[in-house]
Amino acid sequence: MRNLICLIAFTFLLFAAACIQRQEARDTILPKTVSVKPIDTTPVAKDTLCIAAVGDMMLGTSFPDSTYLPLDGGRSSFAPVKKYLLDAEFAFGNLEGTLLDKGNPGLNKRKFTTRQFYFRMPTTYTTIFKDAGFKLLSLANNHSGDFADSGRMSTMRTLDNARINYAGLVVCPSVQFQINGVKYGFCAFAPNSGTASIYDLKRAAQTISDLKQQCDIVIVSFHGGGEGPEFEHVPPGDEIYHGEPRGNVRAFAHNAINAGADMVLGHGPHVSRAMELYNQRLIAYSLGNFCTYKSVSIAGVCGIAPLLRVKINRKGEFINAQIISTQQSRINGLSVDTLNRAAKRMKWLTEVDFQKNGLQITEDGSITPTTNVDDGFTNVGRRDNRGAKSGF
Repeated sequence: MRNLICLIAFTFLLFAAACIQRQEARDTILPKTVSVKPIDTTPVAKDTLCIAAVGDMMLGTSFPDSTYLPLDGGRSSFAPVKKYLLDAEFAFGNLEGTLLDKGNPGLNKRKFTTRQFYFRMPTTYTTIFKDAGFKLLSLANNHSGDFADSGRMSTMRTLDNARINYAGLVVCPSVQFQINGVKYGFCAFAPNSGTASIYDLKRAAQTISDLKQQCDIVIVSFHGGGEGPEFEHVPPGDEIYHGEPRGNVRAFAHNAINAGADMVLGHGPHVSRAMELYNQRLIAYSLGNFCTYKSVSIAGVCGIAPLLRVKINRKGEFINAQIISTQQSRINGLSVDTLNRAAKRMKWLTEVDFQKNGLQITEDGSITPTTNVDDGFTNVGRRDNRGAKSGF
């Protein structure tokens, strides 16, 4: 009996020793504490950035009544071109009007109450802009003050709630935002009351320079020039429309780029205008009427406009661009123009208005740089000395 007990005890000791050896082997292969490196979810900035830009947008007005609003609530406003807007870092446009649900025009505008020149888009329309890819809007225009301070405040509050960036008013001349690891700065100017002034070039340059020292890419927008078909061309000096000064848009655009702007986008004339490459930066002097329901004339050249897709590098220098020609009709609204009329028109205007425009534009809307360019060397040194960053 004693021998049996000893045999059992000896067998148990052998089994225990084997278990210890196996555990030690496992500990050698797999450490007890395993360190897992967290996944880096920080967006990586691209080498090439694509920005979609359009001109005036007004999706209908509820003033004086709902007959000036689209029947579908504006939901199909951008449907024919949505893919071009969404396939970019973001889309930019000029918000020609206010986002306001009720209210009357400001006192200084009530003499025109019998005409439909007061743009009061329902605040719910903000979703339409956001869903189409618009993450940046200019409020620097003559219709942002249609409903005085109540209209301006409602517009800003509504855009803030939708997280859509904007600038151009005296109370918000500029904005900074970040998308996919790139920090953008934006400011906008106009000749109208309540907006950042297009006339004060020194102050505009300071605003732009300050943005450039804090941001990777700076975009500048302006609302300037005369209105209508007779103002398709970009004159060399100041513009006057119905006795009202509308700025010197050439001087403004060049001043902006000398101060640090990487792209200058114009609107206001309700027609498309020429483009220019200046110091390797693109200037579009007017992007025309892009999507303007009922209350804006779309007759003739007023009814064609570009959807401009601009590619720049990480320094803000122009690489190439594409004009998607669009058209509007009272029946069908916005659509792609297969005749490429906006591209053809802008090609002609660019060649006529700027002898050294620096751009090669084809009739199908392809835009590439050429050596025939106004490089801005007379002022470029100031730009480089005022804090422009190289790369990110």
